Amino acid sequence: MYSLILIIALSIAHVQDKPVNKDCMCKEHKLYGKIKIVNDFPDLTVKIVENFPDLNVQIVDNFPDKCGKWKFVSDFPDLKIKFVENFPDLKIKFVDNFPGMP
Repeated sequence: MYSLILIIALSIAHVQDKPVNKDCMCKEHKLYGKIKIVNDFPDLTVKIVENFPDLNVQIVDNFPDKCGKWKFVSDFPDLKIKFVENFPDLKIKFVDNFPGMP
């Protein structure tokens, strides 16, 4: 009985370690669309990494309608982000192809 509880607890902890869910959302914010970079009051804090990203991001000019496709805008964003070095909500890697979950 104790081992079953331990296995369930570890599996729940493992699932909660991933910031991006299967619906391509992080903290109830969709991770595609029009993105604005801000210094104050971001929706998410983001760190750019080369290895082990939570999300592969492709910068596009049109149709940012799929997971990981971002269009940077200055007005009317879907999501406001702030780039940080420490304690990010999300780690991303910029890619030319195949955006989305790695």
